[in-house]
Amino acid sequence: MSKNTDRPVRPRLPLKRRLPEPQEQPQRRHVAALVLARGGSKGIPLKNIKLLAGVPLISWVLRAAIDTQQFDSVWVSTDHEEIAKVSKKFGAQVHIRSPEVSKDTSSSLETVLEFLKKHQEIDVVGQIQCTSPCLQPRHLKDVIMMMKEDGYDSVFSVVRHHRFRWKEVPKGEITTPLNLDAADRPRRQDWKGELCENGSFYFATTELIKSGRLQGGKVAYYEMEPEYSVDIDVDIDWPIAEQRVMSYGYFGKITEKVELLVCNLDADLKEGPSTSRNGKFNMLDVPALKTLKDTGVEVTFFPETDTNTAKIKQSRTSNMEVKRIAKDKLKTLEGLRKKFKITWKNVAYLGNAESDIECLKKAQVRGAPNDAASPVLEVANYICKHNAGTRSVEEFAEHVLLLVKEFHKTNGHGKN
Repeated sequence: MSKNTDRPVRPRLPLKRRLPEPQEQPQRRHVAALVLARGGSKGIPLKNIKLLAGVPLISWVLRAAIDTQQFDSVWVSTDHEEIAKVSKKFGAQVHIRSPEVSKDTSSSLETVLEFLKKHQEIDVVGQIQCTSPCLQPRHLKDVIMMMKEDGYDSVFSVVRHHRFRWKEVPKGEITTPLNLDAADRPRRQDWKGELCENGSFYFATTELIKSGRLQGGKVAYYEMEPEYSVDIDVDIDWPIAEQRVMSYGYFGKITEKVELLVCNLDADLKEGPSTSRNGKFNMLDVPALKTLKDTGVEVTFFPETDTNTAKIKQSRTSNMEVKRIAKDKLKTLEGLRKKFKITWKNVAYLGNAESDIECLKKAQVRGAPNDAASPVLEVANYICKHNAGTRSVEEFAEHVLLLVKEFHKTNGHGKN
């Protein structure tokens, strides 16, 4: 029997390709750095803005936080006008806290909760202690990655200690060890030690904080190297911290080597210990200046112009005269800059009078002696411990030398 060939053929329709379901993109979380800086410190009055190695204490951690370039915002919570002013100068936004959370008895948790009530866009808070001046951007970057990629609810900083602890008992009673066998004391190299909070930072999700905790949920620690673990609580800690930051502090992004150091300090030139009989500054008396010259940094002074600090402070010089002197200085410095074929980022300038301000504003490294005119101190990003005429040139030169060494360490040998 033959097949029926008259049956109509149904046309074959193209197969419909099933498109994948659109996936929801994970919502980007707002990560904020928050530095708590109350004005009423009992141990060291206004320690948050006290100068440490030439800059306010709080600026060390603000520079580290800002230069991570990982925070969506960087904040300082304070109740003090001067702290707010300094914080803004170093790039932070300011939250003025209420008197209710500015008491001696106020906790960090209470202060952070008040901050979050006004900033509900924030999902993660990195609470950074301004008393930890050796904090580095890489420390903070690592923790932000832990929060974002590994899904931790909280991460806090620790440091490893090798200290044997003993139980505290009333006088006359027998004590016992807490973390060792006294009959078989381990050698340091055979013992890993213990992890202790160092207080540098506490990261937590807003959700966790609102539940009343800064640590909890999926929690992890971040171990910092001992050399970067510095805490300042009382006066005796200050000189130790100052020495530590000279070696391990974060000085900010150093993308250009200092090629020219200019000092315009008549008081130093006339009264300083490095002044010869003919009034010329003897650079050989300041080892840091000689070392700078040896590393290829030009060192120049402006001794010709009479800009004595006292004259400016006592308004004996007219505003017009100050402007004229300032214009002359700027013109001279522009000539030097062009002569050495460098940019303003290669210039370090030390000034103490209002006529120095325009030069200071253009220089990358801006120094001032401790007794400089107030407007000069506002512009400076390094303030010497010494007054004009009492080793401020030497101190600033040592600071510039540190920056040059840091540049070499970070960027190789750079230009000579």
